[in-house]
Amino acid sequence: MANGQAPFSDIGKRARDLLYKDYNFDHKFSLSIPNSTGLGLIATGLKKDQIFVGDISTLYKSGNTTVDVKVDTYSNVSTKVTVNDILHGTKAALSFNIPDHKSGKFIHLIEIGCDQKSQIDKVSAPNHLVLRMMLSVFSLWGGVVERLSVILCHTWKQPLKLWSWWAVAAKLDVQYLHPHAAIDSSIGLNPSPLLELSAAIGSKDLSLGAEVGFNTTSASFTKYNAGVAFNKPDFSAALILADKGQTLKTSYIHHVDRPDEFTVAAEITHRFSTFENRFTIGSSQLIDPNTVLKTRFSDDGKAAFQCQRAWRPNSLITLSAEYDSTKIFSSSTKFGLALSLKP
Repeated sequence: MANGQAPFSDIGKRARDLLYKDYNFDHKFSLSIPNSTGLGLIATGLKKDQIFVGDISTLYKSGNTTVDVKVDTYSNVSTKVTVNDILHGTKAALSFNIPDHKSGKFIHLIEIGCDQKSQIDKVSAPNHLVLRMMLSVFSLWGGVVERLSVILCHTWKQPLKLWSWWAVAAKLDVQYLHPHAAIDSSIGLNPSPLLELSAAIGSKDLSLGAEVGFNTTSASFTKYNAGVAFNKPDFSAALILADKGQTLKTSYIHHVDRPDEFTVAAEITHRFSTFENRFTIGSSQLIDPNTVLKTRFSDDGKAAFQCQRAWRPNSLITLSAEYDSTKIFSSSTKFGLALSLKP
């Protein structure tokens, strides 16, 4: 579907990528280890001020199925299972987190005796258990991955104590791609799901689309946006009505036919409620075949630059910096470094 209709999220994407993609003002590290057997490993780390967070994920591909399991520094486990071509042009992805903190941080203590089962108490969920054996028991309940159970067995003579907390699947995504249409849908797999739907029609040159989100708990719309884009190999223009019709965004990107692949982009935002106008302009060009230099200027007094170098195939080092002219009595300059390694 490379030459077919792009999804709604791609409207204005070329300009957004030039203006905002890969700008990082912290310290970031990423290591990707692919494997010919279909099993890959990705480790990432981010240092922001004095806080360090990271995660390790394993990616397994087999046929049309991809399984991605990620564990972060807070012992949260997120899983995403993607199946391509369930039907022609259709892709489905099921993702869920363990534990699901949005469902309420509590657990149940259940005691199982010799001839009966009785619930003893409901207590606050512990953040740590020194002696524990984890057994994940996933049962489908209306399409919901219902619970993860942790079994603590002290001695053979004592009753079996079962600690469990609810682990609800985050959402189910389904995407359908057609040469002249693209539809993305998402539903939260819980008793009060959040529904999202986006659609785009047109061709590779002209695209018209809209998206909507609905919260079944409050019976209210969380978002409704619309956009149109006109794309050519050397330029792209987009107009997006966002924030429930409160913001109008227009963007333009133009590629100049030069050896250094010079490209310029601009974005203008207008808010109808406050009559506020904002603009951002940026550029990108090659310093040498392996180095890209990007600049960005905005009306709020901020200027940023980014230098990204591919020092070996698939391995990048990115240096970013930003100067804020409005900060006189505090630090007005931010620096960031990102290292991405892929053997």
